[in-house]
Amino acid sequence: MSITSDEVNFLVYRYLQESGFSHSAFTFGMESHISQSNINGALVPPAALISILQKGLQYVEAEISINEDGTVFDGRPIESLSLVDAVMPDVVHTRQQAFRDKLAEQQKAISSSTAQSHTNNNNNGETALNGEENGTHALHNHVEVMEVDGEVQIPATVLRGHESEVFICAWNPVTDLLASGSGDSTARIWNLIENSSGGSTQLVLRHCIREGGQDVPSNKDVTSLDWNSDGTLLATGSYDGFARIWTKDGNLSSTLGQHKGPIFALKWNKKGNSILSAGVDKTTIIWDAQTGEAKQQFPFHSAPALDVDWQNNSTFASCSTDMCIHVCRLGSERPLKTFQGHTNEVNAIKWDPSGMLLASCSDDMTLKIWSMKQDSCVHNLEAHNKEIYTIKWSPTGTGSSNPNANMLLASASFDSTVRLWDVDRGVCIHTLTKHQEPVYSVAFSPDGKFLASGSFDKCVHIWDTLSGALVNSYRGTGGIFEVCWNSVGDKVGASASDGSVCVLDLRK
Repeated sequence: MSITSDEVNFLVYRYLQESGFSHSAFTFGMESHISQSNINGALVPPAALISILQKGLQYVEAEISINEDGTVFDGRPIESLSLVDAVMPDVVHTRQQAFRDKLAEQQKAISSSTAQSHTNNNNNGETALNGEENGTHALHNHVEVMEVDGEVQIPATVLRGHESEVFICAWNPVTDLLASGSGDSTARIWNLIENSSGGSTQLVLRHCIREGGQDVPSNKDVTSLDWNSDGTLLATGSYDGFARIWTKDGNLSSTLGQHKGPIFALKWNKKGNSILSAGVDKTTIIWDAQTGEAKQQFPFHSAPALDVDWQNNSTFASCSTDMCIHVCRLGSERPLKTFQGHTNEVNAIKWDPSGMLLASCSDDMTLKIWSMKQDSCVHNLEAHNKEIYTIKWSPTGTGSSNPNANMLLASASFDSTVRLWDVDRGVCIHTLTKHQEPVYSVAFSPDGKFLASGSFDKCVHIWDTLSGALVNSYRGTGGIFEVCWNSVGDKVGASASDGSVCVLDLRK
C-alpha cells in the first residue's frame, strides 16, 4: 500500500478544515491544487489523517513486538510509541529490547492473576465480565440514554442524508424547517413540522456550476446559510464563490456571483431586501435580494474577510484575518469606523440586539466590546487560554420575565470552555467546563434562559444562564459544528462532522 502526495495534501487540507482553520485550509488547498485532484472528498471519513497516523503507529508497534522467528509475543500492544519515536530506528530497537526483558515478568503476573480469577469464579459460581466480552459490548452500544450528573440525556431525532461533514444548521424563523449545509456541496431543508402531511422529510439543494452548457455539482463545501426574517427564502454561501437564494420549497431563486473565491459568511438584513457576504477575496458585498445584483462591494480588508453582521438595514460590520474590524454603510465610499486592537485574526463579530455595542472574538484569546462613540474598545475581556471561535448575545435580559437584566454574551473557545459575560460590568459570571474538546458553537434560547453549546467531543450541553448549571446533555455520533434553537424554544438542532444532523426535543 502506498500514499500519493495528492492524497497527503488532501488529508492535511481536510484536517485543517475539521480543526476549524477554514482560511488556512483554503490557502493550503489553493497552493497544493486540491481542486485538480480526482479525490472524492465524500468518501474520506472525518479525522482520516489522525486515523492513518494512529494505524501507522500501531503497525510499527506490532513490528516491535514480533519475535525473530516471526511469531507474536502475546498480541498485547506495548506502551504507545510517540510519532517521533516511530521513525527513529535506535529508539525502536531499545524499546524492542526493553519489551523482551519485561515479557517474562508480565507473563508471570498474568499467570498469577488468571489463577486468582479462577478461584474467584469457583467461589461465586459465575463468570466476571470485563466489559470487552460480546455480551456487554453489544449492550453498551444500544444504550439510548446517558446519565450526566444525574440528568438523563434528552432523546434526539437523527437526520441522515448528507454525505460529508455538516458545518452549519439554522431553523426557519417562522416554522419548524431546519436547514443544513455540508461538505457534500448540498444544503438540505428538513421538515420537522408535526403532522405535516406527506412529502419528503428532506429537500436536497444541490449546489451546481455551469460547465459545457450543463449543471454539474460544484464539489465545494456549503459554508454558510441564513433564512430571511419571514422564513420564505434561504441564502447559502459556498466555497465555489457563489451565494444562492432558495425558496423554502428548495427551488433555486437566484445565483449571486461576484466573489472571487470561497464565501465565509452571509447574512440577510432584517428588512429582507439585502444580503451581505464576506469572502476570501478580502471583500464584503451587499446584494439586492430581488435582482441578485451586487449593490456595492467593499474592498477595505487586506486579508480574507471572515464574518459580517448587520447593525441595521444599511450599516454593517466586517472582520478579517487582517486583525481589523470595519463598520461600513451602503452608499459610503469609506468605512464609518475602523476598530483596531486585536493582535491576531478576528473570527466573529456580533452587534447586540440594540445595535449599540459590537462584540468581537479572536485567535488572540480575547473578546472585545466596541462602541461607535469611541475608537478604543469599551471592554477587553481576557480569560480564555486558547482561540475563541464564536460569540452570541442573549436575546434580551436573562429571561423574558426580567427584561431589565444585564445583557449576556456567550463565548465558545478551543480551550473546551464556554464563558458567560456580564457586558455592562465587563466580568465573566460563569465558566461552563463540561466539554472535553474545542467548542465550536453556542446559542441562546429565544427567551435567553438557556444556552446550548456544541463541541468536537460530540456533546451538546444545555445550560441554565442564570445559575450556570448543566440542565441537559446529548452525545451524538460526530463532532458538533453548530447548534441552534427553533423559534418556539422547544427544539435544538445540531450539525456534526459525521454527516448527521440531530434534533433534540426539549419537551420530552
